[in-house]
Amino acid sequence: MRGFGFSKFQPNEIPKGGFEELLKLFLELLNYTSGDAGEALAWLNELDKQYNITNDDYGMGDFIDELKQKGYLDENKENGEFRITGKTEQSIRQASLEEIFGKLKKSGKGNHRSPNSGQGDERNSERREFEFGDSLDQIDMTQSIHNAQVNHGIGDFMMTERDLEVEEMDYKTLTSTVLMIDISHSMILYGEDRITPAKKVAMALAELIRTKYPKDTLDIVVFGNDAWPITLKDLPYLQVGPYHTNTYAGLELATDLLRRRKTSNKQIFMITDGKPTCLKEGTKYYKNSIGLDRKVVNKTLNMAAQCKRLKIPITTFMIAKDPYLQQFVRKFTETNGGKAFYSSLNGLGEYIFEDYIKNRRRTVR
Repeated sequence: MRGFGFSKFQPNEIPKGGFEELLKLFLELLNYTSGDAGEALAWLNELDKQYNITNDDYGMGDFIDELKQKGYLDENKENGEFRITGKTEQSIRQASLEEIFGKLKKSGKGNHRSPNSGQGDERNSERREFEFGDSLDQIDMTQSIHNAQVNHGIGDFMMTERDLEVEEMDYKTLTSTVLMIDISHSMILYGEDRITPAKKVAMALAELIRTKYPKDTLDIVVFGNDAWPITLKDLPYLQVGPYHTNTYAGLELATDLLRRRKTSNKQIFMITDGKPTCLKEGTKYYKNSIGLDRKVVNKTLNMAAQCKRLKIPITTFMIAKDPYLQQFVRKFTETNGGKAFYSSLNGLGEYIFEDYIKNRRRTVR
C-alpha cells in the first residue's frame, strides 16, 4: 500500500553536561561579563542550580579543571582569581563569527553588487550579451554555441557576435574599514543591553576579515566623551562608561586612521544608539544631553561632509527608534552620502556583514 506512515514524534533528549556544551555557554557568558571569568563561572553555577546542566559524572569542578588543562583559563595561585587566555579570546571571536555568519547564510538576502568595471576574479551566476571590450575569458562558450544553434540551425552552423553570452565576474577590492562603537552610558540604559551585541559584531567582523579577507584592514574605535582606538584583544573586556556621546571625536580619529591606509577603498561603520551630545574644546568638554544641540550637531555634520570629500562613506547602524534621532541620522547620512540602517539588536550582525561583503564586491560589465 502506497502512502505515508505517521507516528508520534519523540524529540531527542537534550544531552546535559560535557565539556563542549558547557564551553559554548561559558563563552557566551563571557560576552556579558566583559571577559570576567570569575563572574561568568558564578553565573554558570547559578544556571546549573536552576537547570541542572551538569550531571553526576561531570560536574562544574571537572569543567573548570578541563578549562585550565586545555588552556582556556589561567588561575592566579596567590588569590585564586581566574583569567581567560588568548585561546579563549579567539574562541569568543570564532563563536561570534559562526553565530552571525550562520544567520546571514540562512537568511538568503543575497549580495547586491555595484556596476563598476575592473578585472574580475570570481564568476557569478549572472549572464548577459557580449559587449565590445569584454574579455574573451568571460565568454560562456557552452551557452554561446547553444545560442548559435538555436538562432541559425545545426545544419549550416555559424556564430555571430549576437550569439555570444558572457558571465559576470566579481572584482574583490581591498578595503580598509574603521568600526566605531558607541560606549556612552545610554548603551545600557532603559533595561536593554546594547553594548554586548555591538561587541559580538566587532569580534565576528574582525575574525571574518582575519580568516577570509586577510589583506583587508580593520581598525576599531570606541567613543564616549573622547575617542580612542582599541585592539582586537581589548574587545571581550569592553565596557560602557559614564560617558556622553562625542561622535565628532570618533569620526575625526577614524578619518585619521584611514588616511594612513594605502588602500583606495575606505569606509566607516558606526554603531550608535543616540545623538551626539558632547564636544571637546581644549581641555574642557561641552555637553548637552537635552534635545539636539545645534553646536554639537553642526560640528558633527561638518565632519560627515569632510569624510565625503575624502571619499569615505559612513554607514550608520542606528539601534534606537526615537523619531527625532532618526531624523538626525537621515540628515547625517545625506550630508555624507553614506547609508543608514535602523536595525534591531538581533539583526545588527547580519546587516553589517551583508554590507561589508557587498562593499568589497563589484560586478564586471
